[in-house]
Amino acid sequence: MFKAPNHHVDEDVEDRRRDRIRWHARRGLLENDLILTRFLDAQLAKMDTKEMALLEELLRWSDNDLLDVLMDRKAVDDARFQPLVERIKAAQY
Repeated sequence: MFKAPNHHVDEDVEDRRRDRIRWHARRGLLENDLILTRFLDAQLAKMDTKEMALLEELLRWSDNDLLDVLMDRKAVDDARFQPLVERIKAAQY
């Protein structure tokens, strides 16, 4: 018997993932909180699973390393993150 895919379940999983990302984006430094909140408000709903995975990886960085990159005090070591970092910075304007 054919069973149609349940897109509602997929949406629930993605919603929970977005909620986890928002939780992990709450940082110890107010500057990071403000920067990430603006970005997430503008972009998170539009992100696909690959972009969210990269964002989750970025959120594992230390607060100081993340802020240094976002404030252009330090270069991004891994080129995979450069487009995402640029999007985060662009969301501030």
